[in-house]
Formats: sequence, C-alpha cells, structure tokens
Amino acid sequence: MFDETDTETGESPIDASVAKRVAAETALDEDELRTALVELNAALIGYHSELERRGDYQTVDGVRAYRVSRDEWKTLLAEFDFEFGEQTESALLRAHTEQAETAFASSADARERFEDDQVGVVVGVDTAEEF
Repeated sequence: MFDETDTETGESPIDASVAKRVAAETALDEDELRTALVELNAALIGYHSELERRGDYQTVDGVRAYRVSRDEWKTLLAEFDFEFGEQTESALLRAHTEQAETAFASSADARERFEDDQVGVVVGVDTAEEF
C-alpha cells in the first residue's frame, strides 16, 4: 500500500501520495502529518483484534484497512496518549479513511462504499499477526 522507497512514509501504511494530498488539502505541514501517521501506526500495531471487533476489514498488500464508525475513531484516539492538535487529528482521519476506501474498493468481496458515519483505520500487518 505504501511506497517503501519513501523513507518518510516507509513506517506508515498510508501511501505517500495520500499523505501529500491530505497535507496540502488541510494546510498541515507534510512532515508533521507523516510523523503523526508513523506514531499512530506504531500505537495500532498489535491492536488488530480490538479493531476486528469494532468493524469489518480488508487486508491488501500487508496492510489491513478497517471500516469503523466515526465514534469508534474518536474512542480509538482517546485510548492513546497522543498530543495531536485538532488539525492533525482531522488530517489523520482523512488520510486513514482515503487509504481504507481504496483498500475496500480493490477487494472483490467487500462493500465498496463507506456510509456517512463510517471512517477508515489503516494498520500495517506484522507478519506474525497474519498466522
């Protein structure tokens, strides 16, 4: 899902092009968004079983995309001790949702459309977690 040749996003499951576009659209510094994406992914690794209980998911190219409610997203961020500002949280939500929508759209057996109250959470899959 992500461009591993891009060292700034290599530790995040969000495509570099998605991160760049979201940063530009939200007027957030691209480096700040990339750092936040890496921090969030690090916190979410190993959290798959909890996310699986919260919504449906698709796994594509070593990345798992979850479809959850907007309230679940807020609860998820509150569970971690992040100090992201409102603008950064909004950009994280947009990047994760866009990446998740792409993953779901590429899957033949998944409902493609997200409902208005649904958002995406995208997490890299550790090889051990796949088994």
